[in-house]
Formats: sequence, C-alpha cells, structure tokens
Amino acid sequence: MRALLVVNPAATTTSARTRDVLIHALASEMKLEAVTTEYRGHARDLGRQAADSEDIELVVALGGDGTVNEVVNGLLHRGPDPEHLPRLAVVPGGSTNVFARALGLPNDAVEATGALLDALREKRERTVGLGLAAGTPGTEDEAVPSRWFTFNAGLGFDAGVVGRVEQHRERGRRSTHSLYLRQAIRQFLDEPHRRHGTITLDRPGADPVTDLVLSLICNTSPWTFLGNRPVYASPKASFDTGLDILGLSRMSTASVARYATQLLTSSPERGPHGKHAVSLHDLTDFTLHSKAPLPLQMDGDHLGLRTSVTFTGVRRALRVIV
Repeated sequence: MRALLVVNPAATTTSARTRDVLIHALASEMKLEAVTTEYRGHARDLGRQAADSEDIELVVALGGDGTVNEVVNGLLHRGPDPEHLPRLAVVPGGSTNVFARALGLPNDAVEATGALLDALREKRERTVGLGLAAGTPGTEDEAVPSRWFTFNAGLGFDAGVVGRVEQHRERGRRSTHSLYLRQAIRQFLDEPHRRHGTITLDRPGADPVTDLVLSLICNTSPWTFLGNRPVYASPKASFDTGLDILGLSRMSTASVARYATQLLTSSPERGPHGKHAVSLHDLTDFTLHSKAPLPLQMDGDHLGLRTSVTFTGVRRALRVIV
C-alpha cells in the first residue's frame, strides 16, 4: 500500500521525537511518503494532490482537528467519491481531537498508531457522512467557497469563542481547555446580541425558526470534549445521518447558567433542553441567516464573519480507517 502521511509539526501533544517514532512504525507496514506542513492550507493542498494521484491509497493525518479538516477538504475538492478516493486515517496530535475520538480512536498518538496498524491488517474501515457549508445563493455571501467539516460548525457565539482563542494562540499561548473556558466567559460578557437573537433557521417544508442567539451544528456526537469529559450538544447526531442543530433563543445570565450546566452534565441520552432551546435531528439541507454579520467556525477553525450560510449533510462521503 502506498500512503501519504501529512504531519503538522506544530501539533500540540506530539514532540519531534514522538513523530519520528510514529513515522518509522507506519513506514514498516506500508510504502510511506511523509510530508511536513509548512503553511496554513498546506495539508489541504497535499490532500488534493493525493485525491488526484493514481496510486495513493491512504492519507494519514498526524495532527489536530484543523489538520484533519484541511486534509478532508483537499481529498474532497472534486466532491465525494468514497469508492475511488484514498481512505483517510487519523493519528491525533492536537489538544482536543474531536473527530478521532468520535470515531472511537485512542486519544494518545502512539496508541492510535497501533490501533491504525491493527485496523489496516484487519481491513477495518467505515464510510462517514460529512457536513458542507457554503455561501447562500442570492446573498452577499454567495461567492464564499464551500467547505467541508467533519464534526461540528457554529454561527455566532461559539465561533466568537474560537476566534478569541485563535488570537491568543497567535500570540504564543497554548490551546488548553481552560483557555477556551475563559474566552467563553469573555465572549458572553461582550456578546452584543445575547438578548435579541439575529439568526433565522430556514429549512424545506417547515416554518422558519427565528431570533436565535446561538446555533451549533453537529455531524457527530459528542460535540466536543473538556479534558476526558465528552460534551453532548446533540446526542442523536451521527456520522451515519444528516446534520443536527442546537439553537438557543435566549442568553441571559440565568439561561446561560442553566444551559451550560446541562452541557457539562449532558449524556448520550440527554442534551440541553428547555423552552429556549431548539433541537433538530438528521437535517439534509438548511440555511442560517443573520440580521448582522456573525463569526463562523468549522471544526474549531474561525472563518470570519457571515450573514448567510447554507448547510448540507452528505451521507457516505469518505472512507475512514477505524
């Protein structure tokens, strides 16, 4: 088997020595080309090259969720074709690694490499669904290129938190769960739309859902992790179905305290709920419009401000080694 290993040298939880050990372990089982990313978007470019090649059968992403997202967007640059595109494997090296953990992979890079090699020997793989987001036709965002996401997206509050964390990382801070929690508190205190939501959810065959303050789109469950604790925003979300969404129409201090507590104590059976919470399951197509530009994030990557985004849940989009 010929494989491409995409290595993010800035991966949070792996050292250069660990990465060398992992590369040697993988190279012992396959014809491996290892490439270290050198710029933002490099992993996407490498995924695109692999998709266009005639002999690469597997792409291994060694890094965090951002690296995985770039590789996936490169692999699917012509659209999904799971029977012919290279398969994807993930060796987690980031601070959270939601996609890998949602697939059931170990969160430790060395253990995950061992699990990957076992899966290849036993020919274990699954085909997963993905989310696709694009600028809405007929709006000022219609020219925004479409982009795939693997586990979640968000328009509004959570994307603002991601943007704040990225600013701190650009100043040299490490991405930690405590950093996210601090920035979430600051985002709440500075949130200009928390009393009057600006987001409207439109979907075919249903009345619009208006005045949402927060919108979380989930392609799988859990939504994220705090340390070893999984957080379930949409417990029914699955790689085998369409997209789920959790929307909140109020973010007063009392309601935020209530819903934050529900998130922290959520389980695979029960997520946030209440009269100001909207939970929708297995959506194929829907659009989020906002009266004011709001931040957008996908797979933990801040993508700037948007006023209208159309989401599509694409079943059976990519083969993954598990």
